[in-house]
Amino acid sequence: MDQLKNVLEVEKLSVVYQDFGLFGKKTTYQALTDVSFEVRRGEILGLVGESGCGKSTLSKAILGMLDAAQVTGEIRHFTKRPQMVFQDPFGSLNPAKTVGWILEEPLRVFGKYDAAERKRRVLDMLERVGLSRSYAERRPGELSGGQRQRVSIAAALIRRPRFIIADEPVSALDVTIQAQILDLLWDLRHDLDLSYLFISHDLNVIYSICDRVMVMEKGRIIEQGPVEEVYNHPGEEYTKKLLAAALL
Repeated sequence: MDQLKNVLEVEKLSVVYQDFGLFGKKTTYQALTDVSFEVRRGEILGLVGESGCGKSTLSKAILGMLDAAQVTGEIRHFTKRPQMVFQDPFGSLNPAKTVGWILEEPLRVFGKYDAAERKRRVLDMLERVGLSRSYAERRPGELSGGQRQRVSIAAALIRRPRFIIADEPVSALDVTIQAQILDLLWDLRHDLDLSYLFISHDLNVIYSICDRVMVMEKGRIIEQGPVEEVYNHPGEEYTKKLLAAALL
């Protein structure tokens, strides 16, 4: 693997959850097994699979969010401050705060900028995600689903990361708004030199935006390659079943 060309490298990653039930009996669940891949600079790498296959566990492992699990293998980051865009923007945004406060808070914590510079960056980021400056005064409950997702994307980008994990970012939106958000993510990739791990159960969405795709089944990557190659010449029966179900 070439770290000059990659933003992320994952090698032989396995995740085991342990639970102590009634009478202290321990049970284990293998969520991921020997997962290896890289995300290349400037690309959108898709991850597709049915619900429960381990997609969200993988994203949390990459961001170090699995304190209660046993994680083995290597995760190597080559960018600073990777961020996540979540499926449910309303759940990830503080409903009691204004959009401006939500976007400015990571900059306050960062401590690098004065108040004037923080405000300038907030207003600039709102415009980058297609919202006018007036949205800084609104609260999440006053916004539509698509507008909330734009704010969620702005919050992920406010500290200018180079790598974003997008975990089902359009699955809660109607088809028209989905297309708008996908176009936004595509444009931001070029404007801000971003790379994405784009997680979805929807093969049509993956096809529309991703350069390469990985197929996950029961915690394993069973197939990966360029989108056109995998979709037109799937090598695994599970991939063929997913494509048939998606009418592709």
